[in-house]
Amino acid sequence: MKRKSGGYVITSTLGEEVKAFVPNDLPPEPSIEINQSTKELLEKALKQIELLNLASQMVPNVEWFIYGFVRKEAVVSSQIEGTQATLIDLLSHEDEKIQTPDVKEVCNYLNAIYLAIDEIKSKKGIPLSLRLIKNMHKVLMEGVRGANKNPGEFRSSQNWIGGTRPGNARFVPPPPKEMNSCLDKLEKYLYAEDEIHPLIRSGIVHAQFETIHPFLDGNGRLGRLLITLLLQHWNLLKSPLLYLSLYFKRYRDEYYNKLNTVRIDGDWESWIIYYLEGVITIANEATEAAKKIFQIIERDRKKIISFSKSTVPAIRLMELLPNHPVVEISKVTSLLKVTKPTAIKAVSQLTNLEILIESTARKRDRKFMYKDYVDVLNSETDLKS
Repeated sequence: MKRKSGGYVITSTLGEEVKAFVPNDLPPEPSIEINQSTKELLEKALKQIELLNLASQMVPNVEWFIYGFVRKEAVVSSQIEGTQATLIDLLSHEDEKIQTPDVKEVCNYLNAIYLAIDEIKSKKGIPLSLRLIKNMHKVLMEGVRGANKNPGEFRSSQNWIGGTRPGNARFVPPPPKEMNSCLDKLEKYLYAEDEIHPLIRSGIVHAQFETIHPFLDGNGRLGRLLITLLLQHWNLLKSPLLYLSLYFKRYRDEYYNKLNTVRIDGDWESWIIYYLEGVITIANEATEAAKKIFQIIERDRKKIISFSKSTVPAIRLMELLPNHPVVEISKVTSLLKVTKPTAIKAVSQLTNLEILIESTARKRDRKFMYKDYVDVLNSETDLKS
């Protein structure tokens, strides 16, 4: 269905006049057409989300899953923006004081995710709002490229997407004045009554946020994270386990093209189909990954407990590995609050049982990885994918 999704205003930027796009208010008018095939996609997506919710409830500790899925999202979403760090890089250097710029960027995104999760979960925290998004942006941009682009503040100048200047850009978002009005209306839409199903609404809000592009940098990462926060906000997800960045990375050209068709042709229907297909795919993959993680952890717990020479520190270390899958002796000493010889013995026992493997070839500060667990998460997080 053809519809007008917004209009253009003439603005002057860098000495030239350009047409900036100002999106219409949500919900789209006329209403999005939900035909039978889209209804079937929606039902399938909701079923996959429910299976993911069930998988998270069937384990002793949902943090086993949250730890890994959040970190995979931080890596993949940052890679879409050009960051070269991998999941192994993050797990190996996350706790180090001195980090490469790329690892620092991923860690910032990770911190922004946890900030949002903690605020929304807390009874006294900040609800999903423009204020929370600005706080997340401040954390995201701290001490990395983009740190000079007003961290934590909506832009007060014109930006553009693609091209070397607004005049040859692929897309020019609304000017600051119109942008602020669009953001205020978007925030109200998050809490407004709407006949559109919340899952579809989450896709609509993501597209609107990317079109508004309210920051000078970091819009893509925050917009993708916004999806997960919306799914919790509308009670579709019980835990923050579903992240679509991997799907958008896998089909990156289609992702950008579908967003553009919304702006150019008002074709929300094609975007929603693409979005629901992404939810189905990633929710299914996340469920299967959760099952594998659970099986691996349960297998290895039984392995260490049944080992006749296992020590209490080794068993305790096994329990901590899902949240610390890459460790070194000094870290084990700190985690277990034991002496260095005791930590060495615990690591040695897990290494002999092939639960841990040494991931460095150096004599000092050796790192040990819970490889089977990491391998489940590592799919499509290297720089070749």
